[in-house]
Amino acid sequence: MTDYLNALGVVCALGRDKREVARNLFAGDCSGMRDTTGWVTDRSLPVAAVRGELPPIPAGLTRQSTRNNQLLLDAALQIREDIERAIQTCGRDRIGIVLGTSTSGIDEASQGLAHYIREHQFPADYDYQQQELGAPANFLADWLQLSGPAYVISTACTSSARALMSAQRLLDLGLCDAVLCGGVDSLCKLTLNGFSALEAVSEQRCNPFSVNRNGINIGEAAVLFLMTKNAGNSQPIALLGSGASSDAHHISAPEPTGRGALQAMGKALSRAGLQPGQIDYLNLHGTATQHNDAMESLAVTALFPHGVPCSSTKPMTGHTLGAAGALEAAFCWLSLCSENQKHALPPHIWDGQPDPELPTLKWVTPADRLTSIAPRYLMSNSFAFGGNNVSLIIGDAP
Repeated sequence: MTDYLNALGVVCALGRDKREVARNLFAGDCSGMRDTTGWVTDRSLPVAAVRGELPPIPAGLTRQSTRNNQLLLDAALQIREDIERAIQTCGRDRIGIVLGTSTSGIDEASQGLAHYIREHQFPADYDYQQQELGAPANFLADWLQLSGPAYVISTACTSSARALMSAQRLLDLGLCDAVLCGGVDSLCKLTLNGFSALEAVSEQRCNPFSVNRNGINIGEAAVLFLMTKNAGNSQPIALLGSGASSDAHHISAPEPTGRGALQAMGKALSRAGLQPGQIDYLNLHGTATQHNDAMESLAVTALFPHGVPCSSTKPMTGHTLGAAGALEAAFCWLSLCSENQKHALPPHIWDGQPDPELPTLKWVTPADRLTSIAPRYLMSNSFAFGGNNVSLIIGDAP
């Protein structure tokens, strides 16, 4: 049975709705990546923040007022009509919520703790529940008054890719008739200082797969899909396959041969009933760290010996951590969307200087186009700490 991705709300450094995001994505616009001070002491770092004022948390839910929930609300408001139709059709107890996050409301919690250290009491608006990992799903369920399953997955950079997989299982098992799924992560000092301590953060815009690559940039995003068993429009797009593996090689470094990544991609292809040669585009995890890019290039070359058009979109959005898997699945969705009349693909942004120690990959350029003839199949990779690997296949529904 097919699991359709019928609606998409998205907010990231590329824009505040799917049309703006698509326009800037396909143009290779990196202007949302800006040098910023204040996150890490004595360092100015490129950061991909969402610009502008975010929607306020509704009255009655102010104890859940975090930037993370505001980003999520921004994405949800974009598909509010689709959500209300689903509520009318399915009922509030048959709609699930599955989200990925790694930050939740930890930035507000950090501010509250700093206030406590200074003043020996927490600020009036501090609530411990803001920082709990389940907070985004609880907020969305409370706001929409949904009573179906609602939970959060937190597996670092695969969190929201796994959320899409989990949503698919809820539908396939008949536990839900619709699922709001995706991910959300906001910028916070804990994240930026943590990656800085690992010496993994670049002081320039990240440069995936280049010989000059020297680390990641951090970004923030919220992505929300409405997944159902029923096609919601004339050009249905679906989650056709997914695969996960856990090679448990190291707490932070990926398995160097790409074994776990290759296993996840192979599982996704098997579940979609596809061969590697049928994939039209691959969105790489592509963090621009030494180890990730080396591992991923080996895995991709092993699976696609004849090449596949691919790119890393992180120079435009930064690494959005818990939201990254859903965000890059959204980029595949936007590539397939009927509004993408030029059939554009996300270009690979880098300095054009390949690492001679890495296998050569087939990079998407601004001139490359996706075929207009269905079916088309796009793959997206997400790899996380602990050897946690996920690959998704998004495509034209049969």
